Amino acid sequence: MITAFKTLIVLLLLYILFSLARAGLAMIRGGEHSMTQHLGRRVALSALLLLLLIVAMVAGWLPVNPRPY
Repeated sequence: MITAFKTLIVLLLLYILFSLARAGLAMIRGGEHSMTQHLGRRVALSALLLLLLIVAMVAGWLPVNPRPY
């Protein structure tokens, strides 16, 4: 379960980076509509990823370091 969840996190991060690259290419080419679609998708997936991480920490699926130093 934990390995599948971590794999999902990595895949979401990779897709967020891919969407950012697509938005950059659309900006260079002048496609404003597709650029905003890719950036909006990136923001939505980032919010989803943050929510998933918070749920995983509260549920105990991901161990939290109590002393970060």
